[in-house]
Parts: sequence; C-alpha cells; structure tokens
Amino acid sequence: MKKSIFLCVCVLLLTFHEPLAAQDTKKPINVLLITADDMNFDALGVTGCKINGITPNLDKLANEGVLFKRAFVTASVCQTSRQVLMTGRYPHNNGGVGFIPINKDVPTLQESLEKAGYYKGIFAKVAHLAPGEKFHWDMVVQAEKLGAGRDPQKFYQYCTEFFNNAKQAGKPFFLMANSQDPHRPFAGSDDEKKGKHANQVFPAVSRTITPDEIDVPGFLPNLPNIRKEIAQYYTSVHRSDEAAGQILLALKESGLENETLVMFLSDNGMSFPFAKTNVYRMSHQTPWIVRFPGKVKPGQVDETHFISGIDYMPTILDALGLPAIEKMDGQSFLPLLYGEKQPWRNYVYTTFYQTSGKADYPMRAIRTEQYGYLFSPWSNGELIFKNEPQAGLTFKAMQEAAVNDKQIAGRVELFLKRVKDEFYDYKNDPSALKNLTADSSVRTELERHRQAMLKVMKETNDPLAGAFESFLKTGEPDLTGVNVGIDQHAKEQKTQKRQRNTR
Repeated sequence: MKKSIFLCVCVLLLTFHEPLAAQDTKKPINVLLITADDMNFDALGVTGCKINGITPNLDKLANEGVLFKRAFVTASVCQTSRQVLMTGRYPHNNGGVGFIPINKDVPTLQESLEKAGYYKGIFAKVAHLAPGEKFHWDMVVQAEKLGAGRDPQKFYQYCTEFFNNAKQAGKPFFLMANSQDPHRPFAGSDDEKKGKHANQVFPAVSRTITPDEIDVPGFLPNLPNIRKEIAQYYTSVHRSDEAAGQILLALKESGLENETLVMFLSDNGMSFPFAKTNVYRMSHQTPWIVRFPGKVKPGQVDETHFISGIDYMPTILDALGLPAIEKMDGQSFLPLLYGEKQPWRNYVYTTFYQTSGKADYPMRAIRTEQYGYLFSPWSNGELIFKNEPQAGLTFKAMQEAAVNDKQIAGRVELFLKRVKDEFYDYKNDPSALKNLTADSSVRTELERHRQAMLKVMKETNDPLAGAFESFLKTGEPDLTGVNVGIDQHAKEQKTQKRQRNTR
C-alpha cells in the first residue's frame, strides 16, 4: 500500500513539472502578452496606488494569477526593452542598444513560434521590434487603427477578430497587445492638442483623475503643476486598464481563456524625471502579472524572487515545451509559477543606452533585496542629460522652484549632470534621495555591489566593463570606444549623407 502511494505521488510530481504544453497534448497553449507603455510599478491598485478603482481589470487579473513584486524590465526605454523581451538577451548582446534593430543573427521568440505553427499578432508599437523580417506576424494592427494605440473598444474589436482568425486557422496563437497609454501625451494634457500630436485623434476617457486624488511620488517635489501632470498620467493609466479589460473580455468570449497563458507588464517606468530612461528603481521595476487557469494557482503574490525582462523568452519557450535557444542571457522562471523556489538569482542587472533623441547616456545598475548601485560614466560635470520627460510640466515646475528652494535645486542639478556612481538603500529610502557612496557605514555593501556589477559586466561582455573597471581603480572611467552624448549610428548616417552631397 505504501509503495503504491509513493508511486502515485511521484507520478503527480512528474506531471506537475512538465512544460505546460505537455500537460494536455490536445490543447496547445496560447500566449497573450499585454503591455502598457511607461506604466510605473506602483500605478496599480494591487501594487499600492491609493486612487479608488484606478485599475480594476488588472487588479482582477492579478487576483486570478500571480503578481511578482520584484519584477524588472532590462532596459528603461520602449524599443530597447521590448527587443530584450523577444530575444532573451541584454541589448549589448542582441544589438538593439537604442532605437535601432537587433542583429540579424540573433534568434527571436517569433521565429521559434513560427516553426511551431503559431498564429501570431501584434497590436501597436509595431516598429519597436525590428528588423521586420526577424518578427513573423500573421496579423498586424498599427496604432493608428487603435485610436493612437489607446482606444479600449478598438482593442476589443481587433482582438475578437484575431482570436477568430486563430480558431479558423486551427492554430495556437501568440498575441502581443500593446496599449500606448500611459505614454505621453497624457490624457487631457495640452500636448494632446498641439505640436507633433496635433493630427492624432485620441479617444475620450471615461474618468478624469483630479490632482486632489493623487499622491506625488517621493522622488518628485509636491508642486501644483506636478500634481496636475501626475493626475493626467493616472487618467491615462485608467484608460490603459480599460484597454486591458477589453482585451481580456475578447479572450473570454472567444472560448480560449482556459488554454491561454496571459502575462501583463510595462515596458519601463513612468515618463517623469528619475524614472523612464534612467536606472533608478522606478526606471525598471514593473507590474508583472501571470495568469493561466488550472495551471497557475490564483491569488499569489511573490515578494521574494527577482525576475527580469531577459527571462520572458526563455520562460515562454519552457512553458510551451519548445526547444531552448543558445546564448540567451535570461533563464526560465516557470518553476516560480508552480510555487517553487528559484535560488539562483538574488539580483537584477538593468541598463540604459540611448534616448529617443538619439543621444547616448550609458548607465547600468544592479539591484539586490535592499540596495541599488548605479554607474553613469557619461557624467563629467559638463554634459547635460536630455530626455522626453523634460518637455512636460513636471521638470519645468522643478526648474522654476529651484530658484528659491535649495533642495529642489540639488535634485535638478543631479538629474541634469548626475554623478559617476550612486548607492541607495531602497529598503529605507525607496525614493532614492540619499546617495550613500560616501557613507562609511555601508562601505562593505557598496564594495560588494561594485564587485557584483563588474562580475556580471564581464560575464555578459558588456562594453562598459572596461570603463567600470578603470573607474574602480582610478576613479575615472576609460570611455575609449564608448559613445557618450551622440549616437554613433546616427553620426555615421550623417557622415555618409555629407559625403554623398559633396560628390
């Protein structure tokens, strides 16, 4: 009797550890990836936002699956981040270190799905996976057809069509549905109505968040125009949640919900100073939700394990039982979906390379349970940082207030010129307001994080490894061969154009 019970338990355990696709060969696994554009980790109700009813659909999704509270994207700007998801490689290993295509010899998730017979679709953010021939799509819906990538009803319409197409084709599907909220221009802002956005038609909102409903995050000062802009941002967050809700409704109505692995995450942090296009906590930390009925236990909150954008592709391949790809930097976190432990990662390594304005500001960070160490070799006291969020109300309000407020003036100075390295105790200083590099009480932890960063740089062939090693030895990074302040790709294009014009 004991022997038979033991054998039954073994069989159950073996079944439990099988790839999800192998558990029911009659029903191949579908994959739905929903992304938000520039949504901060703490923007959801389930991740701490106190605005009543701000994200009911995503909160429900989290309660139906597992929410990872130590989830990070690898790069803090859209194209670079998204190309990491689909290659499982750091940008310096896939070639997409800025707003440029990946290298053509780098395998993509879409190529694996193509071989496996999947019906594949992408909605909005299409150009942010390049070159096109590396990403095999059967159905492409550009942002213009989706109300600038923000109309919940349009997402419902095209998702319904996509799911029907997959059923008619008799194929499992992979859909990447990308809400372009809460990217700038924020809902209700002046930017929606003028400048480069003047010819776009943005959908109406069902709810307008007011300045008195929001809390200003600790890394920004509490000023009237900042409150105003954050309220606009949260209005966009709410509309993004509605889009996610309509995508999930279409999936449910298709009858394919129980055979579909759903993941939700944001491509990077909010478009405000000290968040997007940087390497602070709010640059990379993302709300990452996984749901799969009958396979992933609902109502889980994982506050322990680190997962990263480089892990997305290996996890999907593992879940579907598809062949692993060599030379990926990430690893599958599929065991975590089963409630198991994952002892091999106690940190995440995050990166930044290039702004949308084609300027290079190389930055790296390593984040452990309590601390974050940041390296910004471009900082020389003269070069001025420029990025998208500076065009909004928030940074202008900070600059105006800095005239009479020394503390805000210091924040503005740090944002514009940075320092070569920073060290923060995120447990006690989650807003990263006190740089501890000169604090002798954390000297041991500082050196431990520096050495950990050097190790991962060398292991991943990061081109900044030499600069960082020289910084540790001399206090000055050797930037030989490192682009700073200008995109070399753009520079070469300009040179070639000048040469053609002089012929």
